[in-house]
Amino acid sequence: MFTPDAFGIAMMMMVTSTVCWGSWANTYKLTKGYRFELFYWDYAIGIVLISLILALTLGSRGGPDSFISNLATADTSNIVYALLGGFIFNIANLLLVAGIEMAGLAIAFPIAIGVALVEGVILSYALQPKGDAVLLVIADGKAYGSLASAGTPVSRKSLIVCLVSGVLMGAFAPFVTRALTAGRPLTPYSIAVLFTLGAFLCCFVVNVYFMKKPLVGAPVSFDGYFRQRPQDHLLGVLGGLIWGTGTVFNFVAASFVGVAIAYAVGQAAPMVAALWGVFVWKEFRGANATAKGYLTAMFAFYLLALYVIARAYESAA
Repeated sequence: MFTPDAFGIAMMMMVTSTVCWGSWANTYKLTKGYRFELFYWDYAIGIVLISLILALTLGSRGGPDSFISNLATADTSNIVYALLGGFIFNIANLLLVAGIEMAGLAIAFPIAIGVALVEGVILSYALQPKGDAVLLVIADGKAYGSLASAGTPVSRKSLIVCLVSGVLMGAFAPFVTRALTAGRPLTPYSIAVLFTLGAFLCCFVVNVYFMKKPLVGAPVSFDGYFRQRPQDHLLGVLGGLIWGTGTVFNFVAASFVGVAIAYAVGQAAPMVAALWGVFVWKEFRGANATAKGYLTAMFAFYLLALYVIARAYESAA
């Protein structure tokens, strides 16, 4: 089983996870007329597929901790923790996308990911205290503060959706921590497979519900899924492959640095998403100097946060 043996390698894997988590949504933007509730089925297939591929390759390189052997010997409770983590994450992710459609990326991401970042890091650190707690809190504050919106009005409904998304998004990390550390633990590759499987199974409950009673737009049926262009289905699977790769890398890095640190670095994904928005989708075309100043500050504070997180690990090593 491949795992990093140095902090530099772990950091590269965490940064890769950040890039993947901040980039997968581009595949949805490339589709035409594809409702997200339907796109999400292809995405869910992609995340399970890539986690299995990586588990059966990098996660099965001999030894007693190979993927299949680990599943056979791990505590049942840890298997349940990993599945529950994926189930909870999936609800949070669906609500986040609804929040983006209701309030826009600039509002939904700061609220949801900011809440998730602080909650997930603190809860994960409580279960697995790797790194310097004070520096981790400073890093969280810098990252969250850098995402603050410039007073844009937001409806109560969209605010509630984003807040609930953030609370759930932060709640999955402790389940991963327990599965990685308690009793006879799972390997990060096994956790990734079970986590993505839990997310996929969640779709049959939560995504089906949102198809019938969407928070935004009219209800949709599976007929629309089968009428969609083949290239749109491929884009959905590709989106899942990208996000899933980032997730596996983050979990693998967490086995070396701890879930709190890996989660904190991975949740810098909004910075990557903003870069796509600025330079590819031109979302800030015509923005005034104040808006551009906030954007520049966001990038600067995220880079500072990465530095502080690295110091948090090194100071405790």
